[in-house]
Amino acid sequence: MAPSAAAAISSILLLALLHPAAATAARHRHRLGASLLAAAPNVSQPPTTFFEVDRPIRPPRGSSAGPCSTLLLSGTFGATYGRPPVTAAYAPPACLAASRAGGGGALALAVLEWSADCRGRQFDRIFGVWLSGAELLRSCTAEPRPNGILWTVSRDVTRYAALLAEPGEVAVYLGNLVDKTYTGVYHANLTLHLYFHDTPPQPPAQQQADLIVPISRSLPLNDGQWFAIQNATDVQSKKLAIPSNTYRAVLEVFVSFHSDDEFWYTNPPNDYIQANNLSNVPGNGAFREVVARVDGEVVGAVWPFTVIYTGGVNPLLWRPITGIGSFNLPTYDIDITPFLGKLLDGEEHDFGFGVTNALDVWYIDANLHLWLDHNSEKTTGSLLSYDASGLDLNVNSEFSGLDGQFVTSAIRHVSATGWVKSSYGEVTTTFYQRFRYENSNVFSKNGTVQITNQTIDAKSGIFTKDATAVLLSEELHKIFPLYIYTGTTDKVGDEYSLDSLVKLGINEKKTSGGKLGFLYSSLHNAQTGRGTMRVKKNLVVSGLGKTHQVYKYVGTDGCYFRDVSSRNYTILFDRSDDSCSKGAYSRASTKLNDQPARRKLLVNKL
Repeated sequence: MAPSAAAAISSILLLALLHPAAATAARHRHRLGASLLAAAPNVSQPPTTFFEVDRPIRPPRGSSAGPCSTLLLSGTFGATYGRPPVTAAYAPPACLAASRAGGGGALALAVLEWSADCRGRQFDRIFGVWLSGAELLRSCTAEPRPNGILWTVSRDVTRYAALLAEPGEVAVYLGNLVDKTYTGVYHANLTLHLYFHDTPPQPPAQQQADLIVPISRSLPLNDGQWFAIQNATDVQSKKLAIPSNTYRAVLEVFVSFHSDDEFWYTNPPNDYIQANNLSNVPGNGAFREVVARVDGEVVGAVWPFTVIYTGGVNPLLWRPITGIGSFNLPTYDIDITPFLGKLLDGEEHDFGFGVTNALDVWYIDANLHLWLDHNSEKTTGSLLSYDASGLDLNVNSEFSGLDGQFVTSAIRHVSATGWVKSSYGEVTTTFYQRFRYENSNVFSKNGTVQITNQTIDAKSGIFTKDATAVLLSEELHKIFPLYIYTGTTDKVGDEYSLDSLVKLGINEKKTSGGKLGFLYSSLHNAQTGRGTMRVKKNLVVSGLGKTHQVYKYVGTDGCYFRDVSSRNYTILFDRSDDSCSKGAYSRASTKLNDQPARRKLLVNKL
């Protein structure tokens, strides 16, 4: 997904035909929206419903059966690129105000729902939702069909309870282009659903932050409220002072990558680009990381999941099952409690973000979640230990002409320990991150074939203790596997075929022990997609896309399983189960038919 003008996209696609390596080194050049087909489907067909496979958000036991729902905003997004966000005044719903005043049960669950439709031709567009400057949702639109599409995104926003309780302003930015070619206009509703406890939860629910401070740009703007990181030296920041009675602080970071870095994990090194005299091919190698700093010191990092948007690699893969994280982009938490001793002085401090090896453009902002001691006016603290040794990055390159292999590996460790004294006593907190990265990019057949194989391994942990006991011990381990094959073949004049195979996933394990007891969860979320498309004069004239996804979640809070497969807008099968039955999980496999698909052409049905 690229926030650029349509003319620029057309020139990039043409370039892919002129330079063989360009068709593999920068996969955004194959972002030929399936809505741009030479032959359009029958507009009398009903709209297609798109969806991202995820665990359903359900209210906890003992909460109200039905939600208290409030429409926050209804908007139309036509020619909105480079224009101010759509805004609406926000007032806390009466049911929430009554709950906080003691006239009802405590808030159990808050869900933000985005529902939208679109008809015509359009590329995928990134968008964000903010409340009083704090981002609540980062998402990507689906690419429409002439007969129309529908989709819904739901996000658990319970952690923003303090923000939801105060009046403010909702802002939505969706930069869209509309002209004679790109006709799709997005119509969207944004709704807040609230559930409340009928009785006090047992065990007590985890306490949400008392204050949420946005680290983003302020309105008015002709853009989203995110920061735009444009290169490797660009650091965007905001100064703010935190309340003097803070005893815990967590940064929640929103990240998305676009334009030249939409497929950063496929980018070749600069020496390959220079040696082959290639132009307009994104470089800087295949490693990126987001670095968070406070007053110039590294406090944590984000090695982001490789979200593939709904027009990425081969748009026919994501119909109607979209890529993991594309509708609800993940956020990343960095606990900065150990650093509070430096921040509790009443002065403003600089919170900044940069991206290692970045090309234009990365959209980044953050919410600072703060827990306040209501029994004292001031807390105190001190940083006991801190280690943020530099990034260990290695790149091995071997190439001859347009063919070659590039192997990239990286390691980073960050850890900090500090104490904070409040009315709850003196509590010592340790936060750590350990990252490992492996990436291989292989170019063959004169640069017309590229294979990317990558693994991101991220571990983090939080430990808090007082003088007598461990209060919290939490560890999170995430592994992001990725495999992409793309090959350009059968080039005749201004026509060519693009074959693609994509495998991506999230494997996550989380354990937590403390006052709330022991909690555990395990997630295995895997997608495999295979497709082909025939392109003539930058239009997809025929093609095939097939996707299979298996989602398995097991935890102390329940289970969820789904096994679903699609082919060119049609669901082949869809099985789900939330009973925690092992038999349901054993049936699943993400293996697809390995027969080549490149010559299976479906005109008029895409």
